[in-house]
Amino acid sequence: MTRIVLKFGGLAIASTDYIQEVAYKAIAEKKRGLDVVVVTAAMGRTTKELAKMARDISDNASKRELDVLFSTTSQVASALLAIAIQEAGYDVVSLTGWQAGVQTDAKHRNARIEDIDVTRIEKHFEQGQIVVVAGEQGIDDAQNITSLGKGGAETSAVAIAAAIHAERVDIFTNVDGVYTADPRHVPAAQKLKEISYDEMLELSNLGSHIIHPRAVELAKKFQMPVVIRSSMVDVAGTLLKEEVEMEKNLIVRGVAFESDIIRLTVGYDAYSDASLADIFAVLAENRINVDIIVQAIIDGLKPSVSFTILKEQFAEALHVLENSKLSLDFSFADFEVGLAKVSIIGSGMASNPGVAARMFNCLRRKGIPVKMVSTSEIKVSVVVAQDDMIHAANALHAEFNLAEALQV
Repeated sequence: MTRIVLKFGGLAIASTDYIQEVAYKAIAEKKRGLDVVVVTAAMGRTTKELAKMARDISDNASKRELDVLFSTTSQVASALLAIAIQEAGYDVVSLTGWQAGVQTDAKHRNARIEDIDVTRIEKHFEQGQIVVVAGEQGIDDAQNITSLGKGGAETSAVAIAAAIHAERVDIFTNVDGVYTADPRHVPAAQKLKEISYDEMLELSNLGSHIIHPRAVELAKKFQMPVVIRSSMVDVAGTLLKEEVEMEKNLIVRGVAFESDIIRLTVGYDAYSDASLADIFAVLAENRINVDIIVQAIIDGLKPSVSFTILKEQFAEALHVLENSKLSLDFSFADFEVGLAKVSIIGSGMASNPGVAARMFNCLRRKGIPVKMVSTSEIKVSVVVAQDDMIHAANALHAEFNLAEALQV
């Protein structure tokens, strides 16, 4: 029998009325003759309340206990949804992440899925049940509850879909698809019918928070079709797939931007002391994501390396660097705040030279200084002052004719 995985979170499960609407969506897929798995994210207000309670008790709670605490939030959502489906007259079972067979490593608060044993899910399918799984969580080899961190629910959904060989994953969000830019800040943004895994991965890494990069990576690895769609209105969403039909041969298909970027600079007394491998290995071991990297080696000046990180990882990055100062042998660390990243993305860029020059020229005409640059085959990112972020995004959206090219 054909299988489908549906993921809901945020507003979609914020109240019992909304949860009942989710139940109807799951039942509708069951009526089509499909085996259905629904993955729930945490209920937002519950998470905030539990976080406050934990802070009231301790400023230094262990990550293990926080995982145990916060895992209950998506379990609450899954149980309430199962009750709603039962009330509608359908057979259903709710499972925690570990009951659903989600095995992870032991990195609390940011675990990675290592395997999924779908034996129990398969048994429930044989009994004709809808299966509701609490997302964002699993269990490690020591039988400790773990949480997957940001994007854990959609990552769970894609991983489970791959494990049960589902037809596709529907990610229900508070937007009705993937746009050429964030329409809240770029009024001319247009919805895309399709987007490639690679383009979506770049968008997700560069500021679009519709779906987490980890989920996109899994979808690409297992060639799992994913539909991004609205939980509020029944309209066509955006399909993530390997190859897409290019709308009117667009070279650039999206503009992404992200605020609260911090530039960290680490300096050395001599080039012989500078080891890029060592510094980024230490950061990687602590799961600190580094983006744009620039190394400067100039005669007469001390060598340095600058890189960007997100604001929420700033304190931890400084802590890691300070604790590793002797082994890394750097002489100073400095930082700059008040920055943002603006990027253009499109698979057509790989075969069309001159895109970066056009981007830089557009920003120059608008009087927007560029502080750092990073490129790949399908994206160009620049770091600018945060005050220039929205201006730059709208200018680039217009420069590459994204509004006109997609209008019917």
